[in-house]
Amino acid sequence: MQTRTIPSSQEALPVMGLGTYRGFDTNLESANRSRLSGVLDALFTAGGTVIDSSPMYGQAEAVVGELLAGQDLHSSAFLATKVWTQGREAGRRQMEHSFRLLRTQRIDLMQIHNLVDWKTHLPALRDMKDAGRIRYIGITHYSNAAYGEVERILKTESLDFLQINYALDAREAEARVLPLAQDKGVAVLCNMPFGGGGLLRRLNATPMPGWAQAAGATSWAQLALQFVLAHPAITCVIPGTGKPQSMAENAAAADGMLTASQRQDLIRAV
Repeated sequence: MQTRTIPSSQEALPVMGLGTYRGFDTNLESANRSRLSGVLDALFTAGGTVIDSSPMYGQAEAVVGELLAGQDLHSSAFLATKVWTQGREAGRRQMEHSFRLLRTQRIDLMQIHNLVDWKTHLPALRDMKDAGRIRYIGITHYSNAAYGEVERILKTESLDFLQINYALDAREAEARVLPLAQDKGVAVLCNMPFGGGGLLRRLNATPMPGWAQAAGATSWAQLALQFVLAHPAITCVIPGTGKPQSMAENAAAADGMLTASQRQDLIRAV
């Protein structure tokens, strides 16, 4: 799989990862265990490493931790999770709980989820990074309504990562947020790469462009992911899924790359 570098460290990161919202918020009865193990197998087989979760995602952290431990795969994963609560002590307790649920002594990326109480949590994240318990720190959001605050934080704080929404039909981040992250040397994880949910339904009702196969895409979902990856500020895309076939299809999208004119074709299609 293609990789891109994390600016703060120059570490190479595979460009396609896995989001665990909804898809991994379940129990691990036999059918679910087999299915979700297949998702992780598809990710790692394709060369991906990034798994993103959050305490907000119900059972997802516990499920990821159990599956990785059961298959001895912690060393293969770049684990990203979040703190999502108010108050310094509540934040510390929540992060310690994430370590236990994920069954790891070190988390690769700890993010402040949706900027909740970020001024309180950021010093704690820096302390944990200095202690070697987390490797990178970042902030997240999913709505352009928060872009103003995201920009202020990027301008005033030292961060390793920004996680933000960006999609073919939700391109507002292109205006200021993505260029600013690039200028500040902040890696970008892209959430919601399929927009708010209606994008693929609309596109699937229309023929794919004639150049799609040459670009390495066999579905509109792959083209949507390739559109996101064609932006130079994006480090890794983390589409959520609980289906092995979808994870394999998402990962295969990372084999292609769109030209500037092909990106414009997709924008016109939307």
